[in-house]
Amino acid sequence: MELKLVQIEKPEETNFILGQSHFIKTVEDIHETLVTHVPGIQFGLAFCEASGKRLIRWSGTNPEMTTLAQKNALAIGAGHSFILFLGEGFYPVNVLGAVQAVPEVCQIYCATANPAQVIVAESSQGRGILGVIDGFSPLGIEGEEDIAWRKGFLRMIGYKA
Repeated sequence: MELKLVQIEKPEETNFILGQSHFIKTVEDIHETLVTHVPGIQFGLAFCEASGKRLIRWSGTNPEMTTLAQKNALAIGAGHSFILFLGEGFYPVNVLGAVQAVPEVCQIYCATANPAQVIVAESSQGRGILGVIDGFSPLGIEGEEDIAWRKGFLRMIGYKA
């Protein structure tokens, strides 16, 4: 077995969700879930088929996000993994629960806009995701000023009353 580190390639502010599912129906069901829960959502989705033709299956409403999903899914190459890129103005917090509720979805590795690396194990059979490095290590513990900033920021963007 060999370990590989795959850097997610994306524009800095672009959010994505990386997960694992168990069936070819994943692509259509995630697509339907997204457009049902957030009308007008812009996204691109790619799924690594683990048997049969073993293709990168894909869907989306935004060609740029779809191309990003295809490119990153191919780089990761782990069976039954999927990657979903969200267009500008759309965020994981608004769709994560719905994606997790899709019957084929087994787990979510991350949902972030941070720089991310995927830790992949490769054997003679194929590849699997061991985990994700999401962003950077902490530089310290927040103080009172940092707490006030966090609370103010969440209220400013409308996530808290």
